Amino acid sequence: MNTLCALVVLATVAAVYGAPAPADSDAQAAIVSQTSDVQPDGSFNYAYESANGIKVEDQGSIKSIKVPKLDETGRQVGEEDVQVSVQTGSFQYTAPDGQVYTLRYIADENGFQPQADHLPVAPSA
Repeated sequence: MNTLCALVVLATVAAVYGAPAPADSDAQAAIVSQTSDVQPDGSFNYAYESANGIKVEDQGSIKSIKVPKLDETGRQVGEEDVQVSVQTGSFQYTAPDGQVYTLRYIADENGFQPQADHLPVAPSA
């Protein structure tokens, strides 16, 4: 597993398990729709929705990017192609106070990039 893929998995786990614990009724919520498609080339998409309004969508693919090739001293001696996982998706849930939160994200060679109305935005350079 490459580093980017590990970071995506870690970020996803942190987002899911870092959220507040659901109410008892949430733990019993049935899945009302679910789709999944995994292709031999490594691309995939899945989505599900639970009876309590939680919605998740994710799609991913493998892409090739050029990275610096280094010699044994750490000096760049060219470039090489490496394959990285690219994912886009979103999840939505309703907080105990009734507020609906939606988070959209991209995870690629530039890292995990979440966007949501409730998240701070870095100032422009």
